Amino acid sequence: MGETKSPAEHDSGGWYSVPDLRLRDHRFTVPLDYSRDASPKINVFAREVIAVGKEDKKMPYLLYLEGGPGFESPRPTDAGGWINKACEEYRRGTGLSTPLTASSMLQLKSAKDLAKYLKHFRADNIVRLVPDAEPWTILGQSFGGFCGVTYLSFAPKGLKQVLLTGGIPRIEKGCTADAVYKACFQQVICQNEKYYERFRQDIELIREVVQHLAESEGGGVSNSAILFYFMHMVRLPSGGMLTPRLLQIIGLSGLGSSTGFERMHYILTTGCILIPILSLHFCMNLYIARAEYDGKFDAIRAAKEGCHIFFTGGMIFPWMFDEVHALRNFKEAAHLLAEKTDWPPLYDVATLRNNKIPIAAAVYYEDPYVNFKLAIGTASQIAGIRLWVTNEYMHSGLVDGGGQVFEHLLGLLNGKKPSF
Repeated sequence: MGETKSPAEHDSGGWYSVPDLRLRDHRFTVPLDYSRDASPKINVFAREVIAVGKEDKKMPYLLYLEGGPGFESPRPTDAGGWINKACEEYRRGTGLSTPLTASSMLQLKSAKDLAKYLKHFRADNIVRLVPDAEPWTILGQSFGGFCGVTYLSFAPKGLKQVLLTGGIPRIEKGCTADAVYKACFQQVICQNEKYYERFRQDIELIREVVQHLAESEGGGVSNSAILFYFMHMVRLPSGGMLTPRLLQIIGLSGLGSSTGFERMHYILTTGCILIPILSLHFCMNLYIARAEYDGKFDAIRAAKEGCHIFFTGGMIFPWMFDEVHALRNFKEAAHLLAEKTDWPPLYDVATLRNNKIPIAAAVYYEDPYVNFKLAIGTASQIAGIRLWVTNEYMHSGLVDGGGQVFEHLLGLLNGKKPSF
């Protein structure tokens, strides 16, 4: 990791409007592999967002880094929520870059070639210091926050301020995905229990659905109108089959947001299963659940024993490369990445302990995706960090809270909220 060797090719479009905002699209062509002069190129997209009437004013940039990894950045339709507050002081950017899709990855000739290509999409290759560029403020949500900590570790000269929302990673050497998942499972179980406490009528419904999915591809008879819908949804539009384990992953869209429980309930009670888009998380290991939690998340066994069926959170499991139709062709490449051990570091603890960049972070006490205890442990290693610990918001607090979360973090940085 270091400075870019040559300036990126840059093309910018003209200004266009949405209510109360002016937008401009930028496209950069950059190397896939910065260590090779003859590297293939990929596109990096940024959307510039500014309040109407401020297009010609010199204002600092706020770089927004989305979570996922792999989720698309929200498209601004108006100046609502935190964007309104951000545009009072900043120009804001969003991402729409070269995607990893099933069709694009199938262009690679072999699993080995695909793994070699995919290894360049980690945070250590996202962050790059541009020579002679002015430092900017970054706002990292979830995985975007992980990138922010990588930025602090290896390119702090490019930063003016850092804001993190639900995005403090575990950083110590030897950290494993297994240990992170073990911690996250505890809160995921807690969120499941809260869900069933609120929607007790779903307990038996979900057992019926799981038993049906486990027993056949669509046969069977039930007096339940809702189950009737599921009987006709065993085959998914993607071509794959809806399985008990795939049903469980709707927890990714429901366990960590303010209205997530309601959304899950309505999905389940209308029979409209919206399987979340699965992005491949390419990091140290393929994420594997510890054996001690296998039973708690075994939907078929839980249904047979009359137990609660738990939904999973933001986890990626090896079985997904068998049961998710779009991922089957990439199973071998995923395992090659999981077995890779010579990854470069994502974080520099020594640099973080001597950090000089103003940084503030929202840490959500009941976050099922980024564990609270692990986040606090990392925060203790980052010099000067200001923390806002809250259970008022969940993982999606930046969106759910309108501009309140963003404004609170700015207050921590600019002295409006002094240290105690």
